[in-house]
Amino acid sequence: MNPTPHQDTSPIPDELPPVKNLEVKAALLLVLLLALVVGSALYVLYARGAFERTQRLVLIADDSEGAVVGMDMTFAGFAIGRVARIELGADGNARILIDVPEKDARWLRTSSIFTMERSLVGSTRIRAYSGLLDDPPLPDGAERQVLRGDAAAEIPRLTAAIRSLLDNLNDLTKAGAPLSQSLANVQTATEKLNGPQGAMGLLFGNEADAGKVVTAVERANALLARADALTARLDALVANADRQVFGTGAAPGQGALVSDVRATVQQLNGLLGEARGSLQRVDAVLVDAQAIASNTREATVDLPALRAEVEASLRKVDSLVNEINRKWPFARETEIKLP
Repeated sequence: MNPTPHQDTSPIPDELPPVKNLEVKAALLLVLLLALVVGSALYVLYARGAFERTQRLVLIADDSEGAVVGMDMTFAGFAIGRVARIELGADGNARILIDVPEKDARWLRTSSIFTMERSLVGSTRIRAYSGLLDDPPLPDGAERQVLRGDAAAEIPRLTAAIRSLLDNLNDLTKAGAPLSQSLANVQTATEKLNGPQGAMGLLFGNEADAGKVVTAVERANALLARADALTARLDALVANADRQVFGTGAAPGQGALVSDVRATVQQLNGLLGEARGSLQRVDAVLVDAQAIASNTREATVDLPALRAEVEASLRKVDSLVNEINRKWPFARETEIKLP
């Protein structure tokens, strides 16, 4: 066959031509690879804070279960330290050594509290709490007691509490228990409340006593009605007394007893004034009788007339006093007739 115009008919060489400076290039590639590895390692160490200045914090716990080297210590959800080593102290307590960068050590104060929490799900967490950021900063190498909170350790106590609660519930709900008797008594009381006597039957326990109470209430209502009627009559009596004594609400022309008494007293004062004048005249006559002893006959003629005048005045006073005694409230025997 004739070869096509595009087919390569040149012979294939047995060996490739040698690469120039191959050893140098391989050495450079190895150096570059080594530099990348070293640079990555240095970057990882830098990122993990291997080159940062740190201060040491020692947390003392009675049990370090769950704590591992490399775990973080958090503050407000941010990692501010890392566990560097865990060792057993001479006193038998676990010593957790934590490296805290100096830039994050400002969040730790002398009043800070450290906790190691172990939940049912998840790993153990070491947390720091600083309530007073104005307190002095925590010094380097400080030792603090850590508070442990293990949720799994509470499971046995919680199980025992639940078992005790179930036992108490069984005791309460079994037949003949006080709770069952109380419920039965409540049902009985409810039936009595729904009965014809209602709450009265529940309070007194029997219908006879409840009926007595109802009867007493009805009598009390009747007594109150009679008291209202008596009060109305007393009001009418007081109004009548006011009208008769003080003239309150009296018709025109009907004088009140007080007004009549006042007029009578005025008349009595007039009569007493007349009597006083008569007595003064008697005194004057007596003086004249003593001064003029010779005119005894004339004085004897004037005395009977003067005596008659005094007796008339006294009779007027006596009649006025009798009339006052006949009127109330100066009468000796006072009688009030109720309407």
